[in-house]
Amino acid sequence: MSKKIYKIFRSLIKVILPIIFNILIKLKLNRRVINFLSEKSYKSNEKYDFVLIIKKLIKNEKIIALDVGAQGGFNSDFFFPEKYNLFFEDILIEPIKTEALKLTEQKLVINKGLWNKKEKKILYILDNRLGSSSMYEPDEKKFDLYNIKNKDFNNFKITRTIEVECDTMSNQLSELDIKSLDYLKIDTQGAELEILKGMGNYRPLLIKIEAHFFSMYKNVPDWNKLINYLSDLNYVLIDWKGIGGHNTRIPVEADMIFIPNFNNETGKNLIKNNKEKFISLMLIFGQIKLLQILMKRFDINNKEIEHLEDNYFN
Repeated sequence: MSKKIYKIFRSLIKVILPIIFNILIKLKLNRRVINFLSEKSYKSNEKYDFVLIIKKLIKNEKIIALDVGAQGGFNSDFFFPEKYNLFFEDILIEPIKTEALKLTEQKLVINKGLWNKKEKKILYILDNRLGSSSMYEPDEKKFDLYNIKNKDFNNFKITRTIEVECDTMSNQLSELDIKSLDYLKIDTQGAELEILKGMGNYRPLLIKIEAHFFSMYKNVPDWNKLINYLSDLNYVLIDWKGIGGHNTRIPVEADMIFIPNFNNETGKNLIKNNKEKFISLMLIFGQIKLLQILMKRFDINNKEIEHLEDNYFN
C-alpha cells in the first residue's frame, strides 16, 4: 500500500512542479528558490553525526591539516560542520600580521605567504573587504560578471600594499617536521596554482581549493591550468560548489574538492595506506556514495558506513 501511495505522490509532484515553476518565474523568484534548494541539497548529509564512527577509525590520531588563507580561523567558512574540527591538527597560514595575531587560540600559525619559491611578494590589501586581499591586483573591468553594484566598488579598492615573506609549502612543513599532510585547503584569491607548485612530495588525501572561472584579478592563471596541474599530481575532481553572485550561467568562482586518482595504482595505494583518515575525511565532507563505491572496490569493510544513505541523491 505504501509503495502505491509513494508512486501516486511522485506522479503528482511531476504534474505540480512545472506549475509552481511557472508561478515562480512570474514572481521573479525561480533562481532564489533553486539556489536555496541547491544549498540545502549540498548540505543534506549534515544531518548525520559521524563523530563516533570517526573516533573508532582514527582513535587518538589527528588529521593533519594545512589551511592556507586562514583568516578567521580553521574552517571559518563552515564548509563542513564545526563538530568535526576536534579531529584536526591544523596549521594556519596568514600573511597579514594583524590577522595572524587574532588567531591566538590556534596552536600553529605561520605569519608568512606561500608561493612556488622563497621570495618577497607584494600583497594588495583591501581593508574594506579584507578576505579579498590578494597577490594579484583587482580589475574593475571584470566586476560586471560578479554582479557587484557600483556602490560596492569601494569595497574592492586597494587601500594599501605590504611586502610579504613567502616560502614554499614543502619548506614550511619540513621546518615543522611534518612528515605527511592529510588535508589541504587553499583560498588565496588567485594564488592557488603558484602555491601548489611548492607542495613538493606532500600528497594530501583531500584538497579543497578555490578556483576562479572568471577572475576579478589581473593576470590570474586560467582555471584549467589549476585543474590540469592537480591532474598531473594524480588528483581527480569529485565535487564543486559555486561561490558568490554572478551574471554567468556558471559560478564565477567555486570551491573544488579533489582526492587521489582512485583509478590508478598510485592513487589507490595512497588511499589504502591511509584508509582510516581518508574515510574520515570523506564522511566529514559528506561524500557518502563515492566513499561506499571506493570501499567496495578496495575491499574495505565497515557495516555502519555500508548501510548509510546518501541524501544528496534523493
